Amino acid sequence: MFNIGHMGLDREEYPRIIKKMEVNPIFMVHDLIPIHYPEYGRVGEKERHRKRIDCILDTATAIITNSQATLDELRVYSNTQNKPMPHSIAALLGTLVLRSEQGDDTPLNVPYFVILGTIEGRKNHLLLLNIWRNLVDTLGDKTPKLVIIGQRGWECENVVDMLERCDKLKNYVIEIPRCSDEMLSAYLHHARALLFPSFVEGYGMPLAEALGMGIPVIASDLGVFREIAGEIPEYIDALDGKRWKEIIMEYSDSHSSKRQAQIERIKTLELPTWEYHFHQVDSLITSIGH
Repeated sequence: MFNIGHMGLDREEYPRIIKKMEVNPIFMVHDLIPIHYPEYGRVGEKERHRKRIDCILDTATAIITNSQATLDELRVYSNTQNKPMPHSIAALLGTLVLRSEQGDDTPLNVPYFVILGTIEGRKNHLLLLNIWRNLVDTLGDKTPKLVIIGQRGWECENVVDMLERCDKLKNYVIEIPRCSDEMLSAYLHHARALLFPSFVEGYGMPLAEALGMGIPVIASDLGVFREIAGEIPEYIDALDGKRWKEIIMEYSDSHSSKRQAQIERIKTLELPTWEYHFHQVDSLITSIGH
């Protein structure tokens, strides 16, 4: 039996149901973020997620994680909780390469950057909004646009205040709560770069999707990002606003040598595939069947 989400695992009766079914459950763990960073989640989510992970460790025949970074965190957690670690593998998720069907038609006729994902505290939108306010003061009408693609989530009141009440940002920040795959593809295809300043991630699908399209990425220096993309993106500490501003200004230049250098590096990247992911999963199933 496979459970590839975290749903239902915090129910007290779940282990009993598993035992009654007489199955060999295989679980997928996506992250331990609510346990280690409760300040970024909803109230009570730390305890709910702890119950989920404890349930997995107590009942799993085997575990799949979406990255080695997640697997390493899970092993540390199991050790601190004095729980045995079931047979486990890390299987990077496959990347669906988005294609633009709009050819050379750009959604905006000015340089712009994209940040993709739900607006929540750990995604660090606030850093970018403060940088953009400063860019307006520095560059005036030459300020590039910032396109925020994603719905408003939780623990993001400061970001919402900036979006709704900061007059300096109104002409330079575009918020798109929902968009089709075609629209997303078009926005990424013509962006100067994808910005990914998160404090923590279990994986990083937007990073893989952008690189798969040949679009440069400027990202936080997270281990999981390096696991996916090696040394190809520009990595910056999530708290280093000064450096973020410098690189954004550099990449906004149509003659940017740093941006062109990353484009060349992207050509050497081999992204994770679903074929490889399921090969890992098949190998896991085979190993526990003997």
